[in-house]
Amino acid sequence: MQQPDTDRLELNKILSRAASFATCAEAGRRMLEQPLMTDPDEVRYALGQTDAVNSLLLKNGSPRFGEAEGALPAVSRAVKGGVLSMGELLLVAAALRNFQNLVQWYGISEHDALPVDDLFYALSPQPGLEKAIGDAILSATEMADTASNTLFEIRRKIRATENSIRDKLDNMVKNQQTSKYLQESVVSLRNGRFVVPVKAEHRGDVGGVIHDVSSTGATLFVEPTAVVEANAKILQLRSQEAAEIERILAAFTEQVAALEPMFSFSYDAMLSIDILLAKAHLALEQKAWCPQVTGEGWFSLKRARHPLIDPGRVVPVDIALGREYDTLVITGPNTGGKTVTLKTAGLLCAMAQHGLLIPAQEGSTVCVFSDYLVDIGDEQSIEQSLSTFSGHMKNITGILARAARGTLVLLDELGAGTDPAEGAALAVSIVEELRRRGALIMATTHYAEMKVFALETPGVVNASCEFDVESLRPTYRLSVGVPGKSNAFLISEKLGLPASVIAQANAHLSSEDKRLDSVLAQLDDLKAQLKASQDEAEQLRGEAEHQLESARKKRDALIAQGEQELEAARGKAREMAQQVQAEAYALTDELRKLQKDDKTAAAQRAARAREIARREAEKLYSKSDVVHRPVKEFVPLKSVRTGQEVEIAELGQLATVMSLPDKNGMVEVRAGILKTKVPLSGLKAPDKRQPQPQKGRGLPQRLARATTVDKVQRTASMEINLLGLTVDEALMETDQFIDHAVMSGQTTIYLIHGKGTGALRNAIQAHLRGHKNVKSYRLGRYGEGEAGVTVVELK
Repeated sequence: MQQPDTDRLELNKILSRAASFATCAEAGRRMLEQPLMTDPDEVRYALGQTDAVNSLLLKNGSPRFGEAEGALPAVSRAVKGGVLSMGELLLVAAALRNFQNLVQWYGISEHDALPVDDLFYALSPQPGLEKAIGDAILSATEMADTASNTLFEIRRKIRATENSIRDKLDNMVKNQQTSKYLQESVVSLRNGRFVVPVKAEHRGDVGGVIHDVSSTGATLFVEPTAVVEANAKILQLRSQEAAEIERILAAFTEQVAALEPMFSFSYDAMLSIDILLAKAHLALEQKAWCPQVTGEGWFSLKRARHPLIDPGRVVPVDIALGREYDTLVITGPNTGGKTVTLKTAGLLCAMAQHGLLIPAQEGSTVCVFSDYLVDIGDEQSIEQSLSTFSGHMKNITGILARAARGTLVLLDELGAGTDPAEGAALAVSIVEELRRRGALIMATTHYAEMKVFALETPGVVNASCEFDVESLRPTYRLSVGVPGKSNAFLISEKLGLPASVIAQANAHLSSEDKRLDSVLAQLDDLKAQLKASQDEAEQLRGEAEHQLESARKKRDALIAQGEQELEAARGKAREMAQQVQAEAYALTDELRKLQKDDKTAAAQRAARAREIARREAEKLYSKSDVVHRPVKEFVPLKSVRTGQEVEIAELGQLATVMSLPDKNGMVEVRAGILKTKVPLSGLKAPDKRQPQPQKGRGLPQRLARATTVDKVQRTASMEINLLGLTVDEALMETDQFIDHAVMSGQTTIYLIHGKGTGALRNAIQAHLRGHKNVKSYRLGRYGEGEAGVTVVELK
C-alpha cells in the first residue's frame, strides 16, 4: 500500500502508538517496518499470536523487561574474535536477563498450547553467565574487585602502596622543617604520581622529580625522592591491573561467543515477543477484540469504533460490505460522520492485516485486501483543504489504474468541486467502472443521482448518517438501506432563516427533486417503524432465550435435586440400619451375660439376632423417605457493574456481569461459556463459600470418615463384644463385623476382647495383620478400654 493511502487512513498513527509501547527501540522500528500481510492464514495466525499474548498479559501482568539494543552486534563481534568492552558485556547480560524473565513470566499461569509457544521455546536463558557478568562488572567503566582473585590482590597492593605514600607525604607536609618549603600543605596527583607543591625558590631544598609547574611558575609539583620508588610500584601494579581486566574481558567474550547461534535465535524471539506485547498493550488501551478472518472478500464490523477518537465521544457503528452488496453509498449532512465511517472501515481492516486487535465487538469479521485505494478530502485538515477538483480527479485516476478484485476503494465526496450535474454523472460512471474491476467500494456523496443509482442498481446499497433535526446535532449512527437527506431547509429554518426565503427555495426545486424528497421522507418513516419493530423483536428474542435457558437450568436443577434427594434417602436408610444393628449387638451382649454357661446357644442366638437386624435394616432402607431441600430466600441486587461476580438466584449459578442493565432491566451475564440475559431482580450477591467437611459417599455427617482416630465419636454401632467367645467364634464375628463396617462406610471400629491371659487378643491381632480391609490397629488408650480393646482403622 502506498504511503499517501496509509496517511489518509491514519494507520501510521496507530502503528506509531503501538510502537511506543515496545520496550526495545529495535522492536519498535521493526513494527513500523512490517509490511501489510495479504495472506488470510498469515493474518489469522498473527492475530492469534496477539490475542494469546493479550490473554497472558491479563493473567500474568507485565513481564520485567529492559532495553538491550546493541547486544546482538556485540555477540557478532565476539564471534569474529574481538574482545568485548564492559559496556558491551552489560548489554549481553541485559539480553540474557530478558530471556530469563520472559520464560518465567510465560510459566506463571497454566495454559494450553498457544500460537506463541515457539517464540518462548526459542528463548535460551543463561542464568550462570548473566550472574557472572553482573557480579564482575559494575558499570560500563568499572569492574568489581571480586571479578577474580588476582584482580582483588593487585588492587589490595595498590591501595596499600598508596596509603604508604600518603603517610610519607603527610609526614613531610606536617614536618616543621620541610613544610616551610611548600606552597600549600596538600598532596595531589600529577601524571598518576603523588606530588607536593614546592615553592620555586626552594627547589633545591626538596629533592625529587618535577612533574608539573603552575601557570605562574611560582609552584613546582615535585615527587619527593622518598616516594619515587613507591610511585613506580603503583604504575607497575596499574599495568598489571589493566592486563588482568583485559584477561577477564577476554574470558567473558569467549563464553559469549560460544552462545551463537542460540543467542541470535533468542534475541530475534525476544524482539518478536516485545512487538506482541506492544500490540497487546494497545489492545488493552483500545478495549479491542480479536476478529475472525475470512478469505472470501467481505467484512462485517460490529459496533466498530475509530481508535483515534476520544472513547468517551465516539459512537459505535455497524459496517458490512462484500456479502450482500459490493458498493455502499453513504449520504447525509456535513459533519454527520460519513468520513469517519469510511476511515473506520478501512483502518480496522488494515489494523487486522498488521496483526493488531481491532476496537469492535466480539464476533466481527475482517477480510484481507491486497491494496487500499483512498481519496478522502477531510475538510478539517489544513492539508486537505487545499485539495481541488483536479487533485481529486488525479487521485481517482490513479485509483482506477490500480483497482482490481481484492482491493478496497474509499471515496469521500465523490464528484464534488465541480458542476453538480457533471459531477454526479462522473460519480456514477466512476463507481460503475470500479465495480467492473471487482473492487469493494464505499463512497460518500450529496448527489441525488447517486442515491437513485444505488436504489436502482443491484449490489449497490444506500446508507445514511442520522441527524437530529431538533437539536441540530448529528447522531453519528449509520443506517444501511435508506439514503440520507441533507435537511438543508429544516436546518436553515431552525437557524432562523426567514420562512419566505425557504418557501421560495422550495419553489425552485424541480418536481423530480420534490418527489425524491417525498420518497425519502416516506423511507425515513418506514425506517423508524422498522427500527422500532426490530428493537421490539430483539427484546422479545432476548426474553425468549432467557426463558428457554431458565427452563433448561431448572430441568438440570431438578435432575440434580433428584439425585441429591435419592442419595439423602440412602443415607437415611443407612443411619436407620446402623441403629437396628446397634440394638442387635446390644441384645447379643445381654444374652451372653445371662447365658454364660451355654456359650454355643448364646452364639447361635447372637447370630440369629444379627440376621434379624440385617433384614430389618434392609426393610427400613427400602422404605426410607426422600429428604427435600428447602428453597432459600434472597435479597436481589439493586445495581451491578461490569465484571462483577453475581449469582443467578433461581439457578444457584455463579456468573460474571458483561454489561450494565438495558432499558428493560435485563443484564447480560456470562456463566461458564454461556452468555444470557437475566433480570436485575433475579441476581443476588454470591454466598460466602465455607469449606465443607468431607463426607463419605452420601452418608450422614456423623458417619463421615474422620481424618484421625482421635476425632471419631464412638457409638454402639462401632464396637463388638467378643468376651466369652472361643477364638474361632471371635474371628468369625470379627470378619462379619468388619464387612458390615466397610459396607456402612465406617473407618474405625472397636473390638472388645478383654485382658485375661491375652490369648484371644493375640489371635485377633494376628488375624488383623493379614486382613485386606484393615489399614492399621492398636490397643485402646485411656478411656477406650486400654489393653482390653483393639482399635481398628479400616481402609
